[in-house]
Formats: sequence, C-alpha cells, structure tokens
Amino acid sequence: MKIAIGSDERTYLTDKVIEELKTRGHSVLAFGSLLENESEIDWPLSCSKVAFAVANNQADEGIVFCWTGTGASIAANKVSGIRAALCHDAETARGARIWNHANVLVLSLRATTEAVAKEILDAWFATTYSNDEWNLQQIERIRQLEKTS
Repeated sequence: MKIAIGSDERTYLTDKVIEELKTRGHSVLAFGSLLENESEIDWPLSCSKVAFAVANNQADEGIVFCWTGTGASIAANKVSGIRAALCHDAETARGARIWNHANVLVLSLRATTEAVAKEILDAWFATTYSNDEWNLQQIERIRQLEKTS
C-alpha cells in the first residue's frame, strides 16, 4: 500500500512511523518537513499535500502530524473525499476505520509515544470499513455535505 505522510516538523516520532511503515511493506510518499533537505513547513501546507495525494489516488491512505494533531486534522479534512481522524489510541483508530471510513490518520507529535503509535498503526491497518447499511448511509451523508460546501 502507498502511504502519503506529512508533518510540519520532522521528529523522532515521524521517523519511527516512517520506519514502521516500511517494515510493514508499505511504500511512503513524503511531504513537508519529511522530505530530504526540507526545513519546517507550515502544517496547513504539509497536511493538505497529503490529503490531495490521497484524494487524487496518488496514495492509498495518508498519515499527518502536527503538535496537537488538531490543526493537521482540520487542514486534511478541508479536502473533498478526505476523512481524517485524530487518534490518540488504538481503539479510536479502530472506530475511525469502522464507522467513519477514515482514510487519513492524524497523530499528535506532543502526545503520541512510539509504542502507542505502533498500536494505533496495528489497529488502523487491521480494521476494514464497515459495509452495513447504517454506516454506508452515514458516509453518503458526509459526501453530500462535501457537495454543499
């Protein structure tokens, strides 16, 4: 799977998540400060580039970071077709996949440890979208909201 990944700053956590993705056999498409020879880049720019890569099928899914994760989530969710979920634990990641069909994972650089990030990635990649009628109706409602904005 090709994963777009971006952050406004490169940290130990971002490097470990990239390493973990590669260990799991994913290819990585980096943006923002995660590019070689790139300095810090504002979170709306790095996160929107990831979101556009996912929305335009240049990547299957995305992962974005910022200090709290809130700004990264806001920026990514401005792109039509993106359902970015800020996840602080594995159970939240599992729910975001099942009920929200999340296609961009958002992690806080401040609050996420390496061990928790691995647990979140385990849940994220192991969980499929729910296809029951009620959940599909909710996703369709989100698509309709995107058309009206």
